[in-house]
Amino acid sequence: MELLAKAPVLSCAAKRKRGPGGAADSPMGPLVGALARWIHWAVPPPPPPRVCGTPGGPPVTAPRVRLRDGRHLAYAESGVRKEDARFKVVFSHGFTGSRLDSIRAAPVSAAPHFLPLFVCYSWDNSEVAEELGVYMVGFDRAGYGESDPNPNRSVKSAALDVEELADALGLGPKFYVIGISLGCHAVWGALKYIPERIAGAAMMAPVVNYWWPGFPADLAAEVYAKQEVGDQWALRVSHHAPGILHWWMEQSWLPTSTVVANTTYLPNKRDAEIRRTLNEDGTLQKKRELATQQGIHESYYRDMMVMFGKWEFDPMSLPKPPCPVHLWQGDEDGLVPVMLQRYLASRLSWLNYHELPSTGHFMSGVPGLGDSVLRTLFG
Repeated sequence: MELLAKAPVLSCAAKRKRGPGGAADSPMGPLVGALARWIHWAVPPPPPPRVCGTPGGPPVTAPRVRLRDGRHLAYAESGVRKEDARFKVVFSHGFTGSRLDSIRAAPVSAAPHFLPLFVCYSWDNSEVAEELGVYMVGFDRAGYGESDPNPNRSVKSAALDVEELADALGLGPKFYVIGISLGCHAVWGALKYIPERIAGAAMMAPVVNYWWPGFPADLAAEVYAKQEVGDQWALRVSHHAPGILHWWMEQSWLPTSTVVANTTYLPNKRDAEIRRTLNEDGTLQKKRELATQQGIHESYYRDMMVMFGKWEFDPMSLPKPPCPVHLWQGDEDGLVPVMLQRYLASRLSWLNYHELPSTGHFMSGVPGLGDSVLRTLFG
């Protein structure tokens, strides 16, 4: 426990040296790696996923497309009919989310998949979407909801899933992408791997990776150390020792992620009230059950490994894409450090950065923001 108590000092980046390819090496890396090798040998592997539509697995209730590798992606449509749309958007949900979370654009034949349960995780923009001619499709990212798990999931595979979904639904040679929170890694991936397919992109409070080489080591260390000790260790294990992340998150004698437990301190009053309400009425539990019905490892924990693992590229080194890119960030976000977001925006001259005052992470609670996002992209 003494080691854990010193975790803020032994941070992800404090006094770290530059490793091969400019990547930053944490002083905790060798220690965590050695511990991981011992634990990986000593503990059983994660349980296999309960794949939807297989014996013993949850039923398939949503429309799905089949990908080239045989996996299925479940999706939900909203807005105007695809055939009538001027703008077509693929939406990538955040951590703990599902295909039902989006900048909600209502109907498409009554949109029965949009339940009142999810209203606090969506923006209701039916009139604006109708006016602008926006079609939207949200999908369960791999391992979430009713989309098949992908044990080889990566930032690149997330981007290619977006492209395959768009092609399967006939969205045309170019389409828009919108991501929220951790789901924005798919947007960064799209800008890297399929930029020629993207007509425009928006990211809402995108999660950052403290190990992106573009961040100054001292700044990353300072911000990283402000997290709860359990969160620091959850990210450290995700990055240095993903093979034991399931064991780490399931054990109960050392602190783990407050984000997964929904106990993170939220400095923004609106965020805190939204979480309190959704917790009291059971919405958070229902969302968790839907997101993790095939297993928490291939949904939540795989998300952590991809987001905080070793990326093949640094978003801050991306060239100017052939499309407009927007990023919205609240200055009171208790989950994504605004200091790092500001630095990232300062490095990317082509990024349209929108910082919202007195705003936290749950941007669906900001009055009028959904309309503003759609009008900024399409108006």
